[in-house]
Amino acid sequence: MMVRRLLLGLLAAGSLALSAAAQPRERPLRLVLNVGLQNLDPIASPSFVTRNFAYMVYDTLVAMDGKGEFRPQMLEGWQVSEDRLAWTFTLRPGLEFSDGTPVTADDVVASLKRWGARDAIGRRLIAATKEFRVEAPNRFVLQLAQPFGGVIDALGKPSVHVPFIMPARLASATPPTQAVAEVVGSGPYLFLKEEWVPGERTFFRRNPRYVPRAEPADGLAGGKVAKMERVEFVTLPDIALRAAAITRGEVDYLEYAPIDYLANFRRDRNLVIARPGGIAHIVGGVSINHYFPPFDRLPMRRALQAALDRTEILAGHGLPEGMVDAACTSVYLCGTRYSSDAGGDIVREPSLDRARALLREAGYNNERIVILQPADSALINPMALVVIDRLKRAGFNLDVQTADWSSIAQRWVGRQPPAEGGWNLVPVIYTGFDMADPLSNMGIGYNCSNNQPWGYCVPAMTPVLERFAAESDPARRLELAAELQRLAIENVTFPLDGQFQAPAVWRAELRGVIDFGFPVIWNIERAR
Repeated sequence: MMVRRLLLGLLAAGSLALSAAAQPRERPLRLVLNVGLQNLDPIASPSFVTRNFAYMVYDTLVAMDGKGEFRPQMLEGWQVSEDRLAWTFTLRPGLEFSDGTPVTADDVVASLKRWGARDAIGRRLIAATKEFRVEAPNRFVLQLAQPFGGVIDALGKPSVHVPFIMPARLASATPPTQAVAEVVGSGPYLFLKEEWVPGERTFFRRNPRYVPRAEPADGLAGGKVAKMERVEFVTLPDIALRAAAITRGEVDYLEYAPIDYLANFRRDRNLVIARPGGIAHIVGGVSINHYFPPFDRLPMRRALQAALDRTEILAGHGLPEGMVDAACTSVYLCGTRYSSDAGGDIVREPSLDRARALLREAGYNNERIVILQPADSALINPMALVVIDRLKRAGFNLDVQTADWSSIAQRWVGRQPPAEGGWNLVPVIYTGFDMADPLSNMGIGYNCSNNQPWGYCVPAMTPVLERFAAESDPARRLELAAELQRLAIENVTFPLDGQFQAPAVWRAELRGVIDFGFPVIWNIERAR
């Protein structure tokens, strides 16, 4: 009873703050996120939780459907010149921001420029661009200065960082590393800032100004029909509370099903477990701070990489058979378009003895290494514990600093030295949406860009990336992607520690749920 009272108190706190008269008649949809929401700007923040928030309130020019194909979203369509250097885009009618102003080509251009100063594939698109030319309130031209083979892939990028569209007055005035002062989007829901409790609860209501596309919802594409009047994002750090909440119907949707409870969930006919495909799989990795010693030296990074045993690290989750792929060595994730074995021999046989030998070769003198452990993340923490144990056994002198993910994310994007509140290592996770394209891959796409916290720079990778970006032939792109993977593994830009599935789970009474790999809240309604 005590656990139940605690759970109900957490869930009811936000609703009790409202007067009875203000309560909607329809029961809100309650989604439990993996971690708490602190940062509201999807360009400034690299966190999935911010991405999930942004899909509620913002919209994109292009969207990925359930088959991985890109389709117009805010756009009516586009035309391409014969030399593929001039791309003309036309906005569809009826687009308005939540403040009542129309969405214009000026807003789009300002948003893309801000995104392009932050995102890996966005930076390369902007670098290949001669100019943006606004020809009408609803039409603009992207004029390339040189070939760029992934224009639509870039505009339809589905995960961190997503090119969401904001008003020009905010996008133009705010550096990409700084959060915008207001949340003004043109998406299917409105953010209720006055009810927001950072890190705990986030509230939304249907956006009456939003005009969805006519075609059916499909992945992130199609008609984003907001069928629920009110949505709440709830944070429940305790895994047992999450399981109890979804089982009892006190919440409707868990972003990630607690792994220890999967067997019970599968036997519960009131629950539906997602079936994520290859690009929706998750991979663990260790973000390395290349700016500061000791990991500014390649032998130190190779020692770290040698200590990462995928089988042992993934075992920390206790996932059922068929939900892990410890043998996968591809930095793009196995089962995705650019999956490759190139360079895989280097990481196929991890060894603590080899890690110790590499530490001696690097001249490691027991320097303190700050590793940030996100204890509140049900997906990161089990893997982080094994990574920490293996690194200690290999001889790394770790200073383990435990905190919630939101706090760690703030430190992670900073540039302070480890001795002054910075960090050396951060265990993280990404999905195939983030990793499957070389230009957005966390260990490749940010090479020598100096705009992300890890700061790796491999000179040999730069010309290969440039050729890949300009290339439009699929076969040649595969070859270049394989070469980029080999360079990333050899230089240990972002070592990975295992691919796995982490499905969502939702109540069976929900209809129209889109199983995409991360929460898609539009199109959902409750069975009557």
